[in-house]
Amino acid sequence: MVTCLKTLAGSLWLTLGAILVVSIIAIGIVVAAFGLRISGGTALFFIIWWTLLFAILPFGVKSQAEAGEVVAGSEPGAPATPALREKALWTTLVAAFVLVFAAGVLPLAGL
Repeated sequence: MVTCLKTLAGSLWLTLGAILVVSIIAIGIVVAAFGLRISGGTALFFIIWWTLLFAILPFGVKSQAEAGEVVAGSEPGAPATPALREKALWTTLVAAFVLVFAAGVLPLAGL
């Protein structure tokens, strides 16, 4: 799973495509199985995705000072390698599971 995500994160277009496909599948599941509207499922997924992004961003980050590679003119506490594409993929996968779980547990039929 991790190597697959690293491969997908190697290209911007692969990353965006994977995010789009997983998002569409998750929204389709909650629309078909739990009676949400497409707009409600999309809005809920968007909110969950952004919330989880900020929760996932700090994982695995080393500062430039910790890595011993401080770029001249930058803050030593800045991330050395933030791996944003991988984190976007992880965020999308986790958000898809949270969306399906939330739609199954909570009464969201009005969305």
